[in-house]
Amino acid sequence: MPTRTVDNPKIVSREEWMVARKKLLAKEKQLTRERDAIAAERRQLPWVKIEKNYIFDTASGSRTLADLFDGRNQLIVYHFMFGPDWNEGCPSWSFNKDHTDGALVHLAERDVSFVGVSRAPSSKIEAFKKRMGWKFNWVSSFGSDFNYDFQASFTPEQIARGKVEYNFDLVEFPSAEGPGVSVFYKDTEGNIFHTYSAYARGGEGTINTYNYLDLVPKGRDEDGLPFTMAWLRHHDRYEDGRLADEDRPYWPKVAVPS
Repeated sequence: MPTRTVDNPKIVSREEWMVARKKLLAKEKQLTRERDAIAAERRQLPWVKIEKNYIFDTASGSRTLADLFDGRNQLIVYHFMFGPDWNEGCPSWSFNKDHTDGALVHLAERDVSFVGVSRAPSSKIEAFKKRMGWKFNWVSSFGSDFNYDFQASFTPEQIARGKVEYNFDLVEFPSAEGPGVSVFYKDTEGNIFHTYSAYARGGEGTINTYNYLDLVPKGRDEDGLPFTMAWLRHHDRYEDGRLADEDRPYWPKVAVPS
């Protein structure tokens, strides 16, 4: 539930509000220009050729990484936190994926395919996907090195060391699965290249609910929570708040009741 109120807002005339708004607008425009410049720099990153033959499991059989392009040249892979032993996907990243289906037809028009990848078996993925009402393509990388190679899953040995390689650094991490997004390009000869990856808040731009919340007086209203996304539940569980995994393997232990 929301935790913060808006205390003692400054009340001014319309003229005074307009002055303040135009001052902020100048900063917003500068941020937009900076974002465009960073996006251009992102597109100029060097590429790495994919040498491994990654195989994924789906409800209709095995598919290669090349198959996931679905006839297009560009592929966005979302590393969805859903471990093999979990009963459901992470609520925080389910929140993210609630924003995906409407974009698929538009991405396709710009030569982009989209797929979710998790280590959960395809049977669990399909059941959870049906429950959530999602349509995007979602495959299992269980038995593959894919999620490990792209720093979105961690072996018991890596976790036992205390820190794992995530978001291009060695960090402590609360789960064996992490969120992220990776981008690939397939040329006319069938060669596949890794062009980009982002993790943690690097994928936040795909969550349009946050963009809306940033417009309102109370903002995201997350300051008093154990961690920023602790308020989230699956979209069919806001009334009862129930989670299928009692140990909540997708959340920091500080948020797990003892």
